[in-house]
Amino acid sequence: MPRYEYRCRDCEHTFELTRPMAESSAPAPCPYGHADTVKLLSTVSVVGAGAGSAPRPSAPPPAMGGGCCGGGCG
Repeated sequence: MPRYEYRCRDCEHTFELTRPMAESSAPAPCPYGHADTVKLLSTVSVVGAGAGSAPRPSAPPPAMGGGCCGGGCG
């Protein structure tokens, strides 16, 4: 079940709630008893490869051109 982050507009307290996605927009009372809260936008960061994921292709090596502009000169 996803976790959502909320902030109380009265006391500026930030808190999290675990609730179903269908209830993500439902009112979330502050743990200190205030009712004026707002849901914060969260970001998701995924790092690394999970089990069963396909390997990522590596970047091709840089093209080496001829002449002085391409790094061919000594």
